[in-house]
Parts: sequence; structure tokens; C-alpha cells
Amino acid sequence: MTHTARRIGRTLALVLPVVLVLSGTLAVTYVPWAGSNSDSSMLTASSTDVSVAAKPRAPQDVLRDRLLVELQEKDPGSALTSLQRTVEDRPSLAKHCMSIARALGRAAVQQYGPARAHSYSRPVCDTSFASAVAKAS
Repeated sequence: MTHTARRIGRTLALVLPVVLVLSGTLAVTYVPWAGSNSDSSMLTASSTDVSVAAKPRAPQDVLRDRLLVELQEKDPGSALTSLQRTVEDRPSLAKHCMSIARALGRAAVQQYGPARAHSYSRPVCDTSFASAVAKAS
């Protein structure tokens, strides 16, 4: 039994490197390293769909994110004032005012706590900020 195992081992030891070298050589020769049409034959690690431009973000999403940053850097009062002015300047954003104010209220509670966040409440967008603070408390 050991004699047969040794013979199989020796055969594999001789055949396996040859198979690996040949398969590697065939793989390298198959790749068109320098073809006549180098643009289409170039193999890269990236996909051609990766360079597709990202979809533009909705104005209300951009506004909400900007106001959340302002809330963190300054205070909720400043963010609410900016929200009110932006909605007055761009009436098309008025339908999103309540949801943005609620997002500001939730963020204010996370950053300042319920009591301090409530102190910034004022009637912007039908008191959505205050209702979000009350719900998050």
C-alpha cells in the first residue's frame, strides 16, 4: 500500500508543476496585452458602469442635510431661522418644511437633550420641531 502511495505521489510531483506552468502560460497568452484595438481589449479591475454619474439629490434633501450640519455647528435656533428663510425664498420647499423641522427636532434632542432642545421651539412649519422634540423625549 505504501509503495502505491509513493508512486502516486511521485507522479503528481512530476505532473502537477508541468500542468500549472502550462495553464499559466496559456492564461498569459490568452490575455490581449497589446492588441490593435487596445480600448476594447484592455482588461481592468473596474466596471464600465462605475463612471455613471450619481443622481442629483432632491432640493429638500440637500436643505435638510445642510440644516442638520448647521444645527450641530451652531444651534437649533439658527437652523430653524435658516429653514424659515429658505421656505420663504423658495415656496416650492414649503411642502417639505414639516418633515425637515421634525428631523431638526429629533437631531436637537440627540445633541442637546429634551429640555434644552424644547427651549428652541418656535412656530416654524406648524410647530413640527416642537412635536418632534416631544415625541423624542
